[in-house]
Amino acid sequence: MVVLVFVGLVFVAHLYLWHRMVRSTTRRGRVRTGLTWGLVGLLLLVVLTFAGTRLEMFQWLAWPGYLWIAIMFYLVIALVLLEIPRLVAWLALVRGRAAVSSSPVVVVRPVTVPAVSDISDISGSGQVSGVGPSPGGDAMSRRLFLGRTTAAVAGVGALGTVGYGISAALGDPVIEPVKVTLAGLDSRLSGLRFAVVSDIHLGPLTGKAHTERIVRMINGLRADVVAIVGDLVDGSVAELGPLARPLQSLESRYGAYFVTGNHEYYTRNGPGEWIEELDRLGVRSLRNERVEIRHQGGVLDLAGVNDLNGATANDGPDFDKALGGRDTSRSTVLLAHQPVQVSQAARYGVDLQLSGHTHGGQLAPFDLVVPLQQPVVSGLATVDGVRVYVTRGAGFWGPPVRVGAPPEITLLELRA
Repeated sequence: MVVLVFVGLVFVAHLYLWHRMVRSTTRRGRVRTGLTWGLVGLLLLVVLTFAGTRLEMFQWLAWPGYLWIAIMFYLVIALVLLEIPRLVAWLALVRGRAAVSSSPVVVVRPVTVPAVSDISDISGSGQVSGVGPSPGGDAMSRRLFLGRTTAAVAGVGALGTVGYGISAALGDPVIEPVKVTLAGLDSRLSGLRFAVVSDIHLGPLTGKAHTERIVRMINGLRADVVAIVGDLVDGSVAELGPLARPLQSLESRYGAYFVTGNHEYYTRNGPGEWIEELDRLGVRSLRNERVEIRHQGGVLDLAGVNDLNGATANDGPDFDKALGGRDTSRSTVLLAHQPVQVSQAARYGVDLQLSGHTHGGQLAPFDLVVPLQQPVVSGLATVDGVRVYVTRGAGFWGPPVRVGAPPEITLLELRA
């Protein structure tokens, strides 16, 4: 059902682009036909890109396919925003033409007699070809002018936005320092620091350098705990294993921990092989379980639950297993990929939940849509009495573009 909805939306978007970028800017003929087939090809490119990356096929289509998706998205937004100005301009042109037509000024034009050589051009209707007004010609030229101007403005805006977004997505993540005060936190744990990273999304558009940069930046924070909050990969170990290898160089006082995100369950072989691979790389996966973090004589419970999408594979979150029977006098930090999982965490007295998943919207104005599904888009908030921090993620999914939501690595410090 979701796939059909996606294909339907993509089709409607391309139909709208054809109307505004092709039909409104060209006359009937070879140019319009060529542009139409070009847009049909781009529609097929989108479908093949999504299908191919999910099946780990046609990986060479990823770059052009995802870039076109971003351009298509911002073209549609720009054209929709320009609809009202375009209508206003068209009405102004129509009224201006009507005012000129109703003017009482009489213009006397000299009569030109066709030369003998032109007699052969006289049609059966008694008119000389090329002589006399072309009905609708002025209206057509006005429509073309408005259509081409609108398309040009939208095109420049979309390309500029995507260009900016590419530089943001492929650049260094922002280091976000955050201090979180927890009521009841053992004062000996005050100052405990977490390096929080999520949504790295190793895949066909990222290279090993992407992982190396993230590891280098995390190590530079000298954190006590590294928390990788899901959506690490978009493929199998066979395909992406070399890209994940730099994770073995992660440095922290009390270790690096991982919980699954929804994309781990989209891979061909499921999350199991990645759990084993991460264990080999020295990153411990918290599979509906908790560990003790002992710091300066104090003890903190660090728990992790599987992503909600694991339920379809009988591998969903189990809060009772992860948090049941614990010492409630201790503070608890929970790693859960999706912020919406806080509703269950609140029932177990969790003090702080660390999440990702939203990408901060990744492509504005998607940040306005995220609240329809998640209680927090990004940053620190309190939900059902639980402090929740949602990182924008260090990578990207789909288009290598981030607009209004730069990638981040969070240095989170607990305060009593």
